[in-house]
Amino acid sequence: EEAQKFGVQALALQADVSLAEQAERLVSETIDALGGLDILVNNAGITRDGLLVRMKDEDWDAVIDTNLKGAFNCSRAAAKHMLRKRWGRIINISSVVGIIGNPGQANYCASKAGLIGFTKALAKELGPRGITVNAVAPGFITTEMTASLPEDVRQRMLSNIPLGFFGEPRDVAAAVAFLASDDARYINGHVLQVDGGLGM
Repeated sequence: EEAQKFGVQALALQADVSLAEQAERLVSETIDALGGLDILVNNAGITRDGLLVRMKDEDWDAVIDTNLKGAFNCSRAAAKHMLRKRWGRIINISSVVGIIGNPGQANYCASKAGLIGFTKALAKELGPRGITVNAVAPGFITTEMTASLPEDVRQRMLSNIPLGFFGEPRDVAAAVAFLASDDARYINGHVLQVDGGLGM
């Protein structure tokens, strides 16, 4: 209903992107319903925080499988279609912690750092065929999840952000929209940090 207000068609599909067959289905059903696929935003992500010595194998695997393997599965499925058209945009949602690290999040940091390497490899591989591949690395963004953090934790994080305030989802959305636009046609393999300077 919200999409219709703006005159666009929307399609809601559910899939476990860590499973290749479900990612393939997600892409094929999108193409069937909407007539094509021009832009892929790999935004699926989970956290299972814990100190390294206490981290369970299943917590490591779940985060890597969803955050990194999921992007691989969806990108592979989408690239097949984009390569035929010789045009496309792939935007991976990484994180500033994939650049600077964060204690208690070895699995999450590894998955997001992996996305940066994945982005750069695909940019070189797919760029010659008209497909740009970039990443957005958000910092601390105000969401329901981050709003539940204790106030002392929030203040400690805030003290590390040179701009002095937390980002909002619209800040990340604007970066993604830019990278998906024709204005970003000459940007490829870039990691756009949306973090208020946290990752410097």
